[in-house]
This record gives sequence, C-alpha cells and structure tokens, in this order.
Amino acid sequence: MFAALALALSAIGIYGVVAHSVAQRTHEIGVRVAIGAERIDVVILIVKEAVVIAGAGVALGVIAAVLLSNVMRSLLFGVTPRDPLTFAAGAGTLLLVALAASAIPARRAARVEPVRALRST
Repeated sequence: MFAALALALSAIGIYGVVAHSVAQRTHEIGVRVAIGAERIDVVILIVKEAVVIAGAGVALGVIAAVLLSNVMRSLLFGVTPRDPLTFAAGAGTLLLVALAASAIPARRAARVEPVRALRST
C-alpha cells in the first residue's frame, strides 16, 4: 500500500515539474513549431528531457540506497539489503513513471499554436 502511494506521489510530482517546465517554455515551443519543427520532434524533446532528469534522480537515489542499505537491514523482510533485482525494478518503475508523466505535457506542448504562443510574451 505504501509503495503504491509512493509511486502515485512520484508520478504526480514528476508531472507537475514537467508541466510547469513546459508552461514556462511555451514561447520557445511556439517558435520551434513556427520555424518548421515537427510536432513529434517537440514531443520527443520534452519527453527526453524529463527522462534524463528523472534518470539522474534515480541514479542518485540508487547510490543513496546502496550507501544506506545497512541502516535499513532491520526493516527489510524477504530481501537482502543490496538485492540487484529490487534496485533494478524500483529504478525501472520510476523511469517508466517519468516517461508516462511527461507524455501529457508533451502532447499539450505539441498542440500549441505558434501564433498564440508568440503572442503570449
């Protein structure tokens, strides 16, 4: 239950950060589309940036988890403190959540009308 709650909170947090970043870059996205960028290129740009940032966060989290694994030994049941499968599953799940959470703002950014985006400054 706590894992599902943590996953939901991480998805909401990632979505919020990416949506805010996209909203701040509306003018830039409008310029890109106005000078000929394909909408799929805009989607790929936004999703790629979100996954890179999430990947850095996951990497730091895995490093911290490995360093603190002995502290958590008494709280674990049925898993070793440095179980590679558990670390891989957790990291992979968070990266998939980042990918899914960035899809909605990316699609919204791709639908921005260039004239409207350029006038919003």
